[in-house]
Amino acid sequence: MSTGLRSGQVAEAAGVNVQTLRYYERRGLLAEPERSNGGHRLYGEDAVTALRVIKAAQRLGFTLEEVAELLEAGRHRHGRPVVGLQERAAAKIAEVDAKIADLTTIRTALATAVEAGCDDLTVCAGNPCCPIPFTDLAEENRHAGPCC
Repeated sequence: MSTGLRSGQVAEAAGVNVQTLRYYERRGLLAEPERSNGGHRLYGEDAVTALRVIKAAQRLGFTLEEVAELLEAGRHRHGRPVVGLQERAAAKIAEVDAKIADLTTIRTALATAVEAGCDDLTVCAGNPCCPIPFTDLAEENRHAGPCC
């Protein structure tokens, strides 16, 4: 291959930095590029697409390990659907739903703490009416008195 995109061009087109490009190459997420006569890496347009796919999958919550597995399965599919993508996406949805539930619980506790006027976590934690769920940790320090 005498023409192709150099590392900086691929990275810029995909919206990543060159170190990320090289890291993905070392991890096997990207095929090793051909080299110019001068030793420069020369990538095809498919490298830009691959980088965009990797970044999109990461934004959807997939780890690099999971992305690597999905890419590997895709390389061997020969026109067939990628086995496991539906199951992996469903599992990722369940993870996201669990995180949303956790974040909703955290938000509720923080909003309650704000409404209760909690200004000092140490004092608040020692109060039986503290809305923050760490009150069990301060069981021996509880004392009666006004909230926060």
